[in-house]
Amino acid sequence: MTPAITNTRILSSPTTTTTTTTTEDIEKTDPSIERVDIEHVYVSDDPRKWSRGRKTSILCIIFSATIAVGFGSNSFNPAIKQIETDLRATSSQISLIQAMFVVFQGTIPLLWMAVSEIKGRKVVYVLSLAISLIGCIVAAEAKSIGVLTAMRVVQATGSGSVIAIGAATLADIYEPSERGTMMGIFYAAPLLGPSLGPLIGGVLTHAFNWRATFWFLAAILGADLILFIFFFHDTFRCERSLTYQSVLARRATSGTTTTTGNENERGHRHRNKGRQKENEPVQIVLSLVDVNPFPPLLLVLKLWNNIAMLFSSGFLFAFTYCLTYTCSRTLANNYNYDALKTGLVLLSYGIGSILGSVLGGRWSDRELRRLTNANGGRHSAEMRLESTKLAMPFLPLAAVAYAWLAQEHCHIASLCVAIFFAGFFSIWIFSSILAYIVDANPGRSSAAVATNSCFRGVAAFMFTEVAVPMQDSMGDGGLYSFWAGLIVLCELLILLVRWRGQKWREIAQEGERA
Repeated sequence: MTPAITNTRILSSPTTTTTTTTTEDIEKTDPSIERVDIEHVYVSDDPRKWSRGRKTSILCIIFSATIAVGFGSNSFNPAIKQIETDLRATSSQISLIQAMFVVFQGTIPLLWMAVSEIKGRKVVYVLSLAISLIGCIVAAEAKSIGVLTAMRVVQATGSGSVIAIGAATLADIYEPSERGTMMGIFYAAPLLGPSLGPLIGGVLTHAFNWRATFWFLAAILGADLILFIFFFHDTFRCERSLTYQSVLARRATSGTTTTTGNENERGHRHRNKGRQKENEPVQIVLSLVDVNPFPPLLLVLKLWNNIAMLFSSGFLFAFTYCLTYTCSRTLANNYNYDALKTGLVLLSYGIGSILGSVLGGRWSDRELRRLTNANGGRHSAEMRLESTKLAMPFLPLAAVAYAWLAQEHCHIASLCVAIFFAGFFSIWIFSSILAYIVDANPGRSSAAVATNSCFRGVAAFMFTEVAVPMQDSMGDGGLYSFWAGLIVLCELLILLVRWRGQKWREIAQEGERA
């Protein structure tokens, strides 16, 4: 039961607007009482009502940044052999670099998410891109494998925010009926990086050396940083954030206040002790002190539907990350391909992924509209998962096909076809999962997407660490037959959420209200 609060003035940082909040308002913004659709609470300068041109400009800026993030993930894969020679590194050390990069890129967004829910999206984009830019510049001058590893961690620490916060930004400006298409377009950007990254990285390595890939990435990140500083309009509105409102309500009920001048909090309370009238407004300004990623993380993990989808998302991402990494080794060791040829082969995976993301997102919206109309205009987030059924039979088959084509050293054209379809069907499913995670967590979209990034990062870290030993001991045939089995389990989890997810969410909501 929320304690009674009357006439509490809320200074809604970072928007600097002042509102008056009553007990009823606090109850409405309490995350345990979902009496209103928080996604459609009235806000000034509503991002959902911006012009199409303004929304498109936001999408393009985020798209550009996520391309850079995707490029940074895979661009130096074709240069693995050259890095090993130049820095006197082993395959295990290179695997560690990849693993550390992906785990930090996946887990650090939990912190960036928490900051974005208190201080807004723009400050996170600017800070994180600046950090990633510094990591790239130092990595380009690295003289030892230890320095390169550390700078890849710094690079991942910054770049990890873009995908997680980017999905939340799209949720800020687009209605649920549009999100499938927009998420598909958005997620094509980080896939465009991995598709073009190996090719551009291969060209740069072939023409110059592996360091050129980091200088190229630094130039892209620098340009993106300028775009965010001067042209990005913040889409965050604290009234629509359950994380912000829950912290605000907790501060208000505890009577904690924060001042904005040189006065500290304790001094402010001491001077007002005994003379503050009963109805005198209390100023509450949330700051970085209030940043705590764990409460929203735990709220996301309380729902069984979220847990099932997070595991599915994590393993599917680990599959695609493992595929591109081990494929580079296979092409170098078994086909004697140099960096440029490796990049050209991996381009087929990237093209398949981009097509799967865009077409899968549009199909997701189509299925949502169809099922909503069939249900009398009422819809649930789980309806979006209907679109994944079309791709489910084909993804395990693509994994098995690649497994034994690579194992038997078949013609390179057959490998290109196999990894094209592996990319196409995996991202077709993944784009719908990402849109579902946003739709199923209204008011917590950034927390849900950041948690998803964490699961993806941890899963990719684990499988990157074991990929080379498994490939050496089982061959590509055994490794990707194993992956086909895991993919089937992921698909079963998705079907389970399609069947029971709405019921699980309703039970969880009733439990919170009770």
